[in-house]
Amino acid sequence: MKISVSFVGSGPGDPELLTLKAINRLKNADVILFDDLSSGPILEYVKPEADLISVGKRAGLKSPKQIEVSRLLVEYASKGLKVVRLKSGDSCLFGRLEEELTVLNDSNITYEIIPGVTSALASAAAIGIPLTRRINSRRVQFITGHDINGDLPKDLNFSALSDINATTVVFMGRRTFSKLGTKLIEHGLSKNTPVVVAESVSTENEKLLRTTIGNLINLSKEKKQNVKNPAIIIYGPLLEFNSKNNLNE
Repeated sequence: MKISVSFVGSGPGDPELLTLKAINRLKNADVILFDDLSSGPILEYVKPEADLISVGKRAGLKSPKQIEVSRLLVEYASKGLKVVRLKSGDSCLFGRLEEELTVLNDSNITYEIIPGVTSALASAAAIGIPLTRRINSRRVQFITGHDINGDLPKDLNFSALSDINATTVVFMGRRTFSKLGTKLIEHGLSKNTPVVVAESVSTENEKLLRTTIGNLINLSKEKKQNVKNPAIIIYGPLLEFNSKNNLNE
């Protein structure tokens, strides 16, 4: 069966973290629709004659509408071209993948999904910790820190998110963490719970900040209007692990 569209997870930004299959699809693509976080050195694998189309979405900035991104996928695939939809991290995690798959299914266009290294795992590796522990951290939970309006989702399960025996990874949560952190403390999580903010992981702009839930709430309030780069926020018992990786205190 001929595959018309390849959804490729580009990982957190370091081209060495691309899978072999991802590199193969990039080298052979006629058209690449890419997110902002999937650009830079990753696009060096693309052949010179390929069309590069930026369709990235960044909070607070003018971005292409999702309906337009889906329309472009159908348009190019219908011409018989090899199309790569390049998404940062792993496209199955908070990448609005279902919306694009639905349009392709409705148009009878074939596709494949090629996994990438999610920024959650890349952040844990950069920090130098595991995300699970045999005794008291046997659950990992991934959440998004904002809804379609950019605010903290109202239907979050704060009891689960306050579980001291779970490791929690927050995607896109910098702008709303003052609200999230306050809710966590209200539901019983200690303000001294360790947390790490991992920014631009695996790139030359990588920054790692180790602090506590309470301190991060205050930092989030102070820097709320100056948030530019994407970051992963991880909190839980394993953040107490004494990694030898250098962290900005």
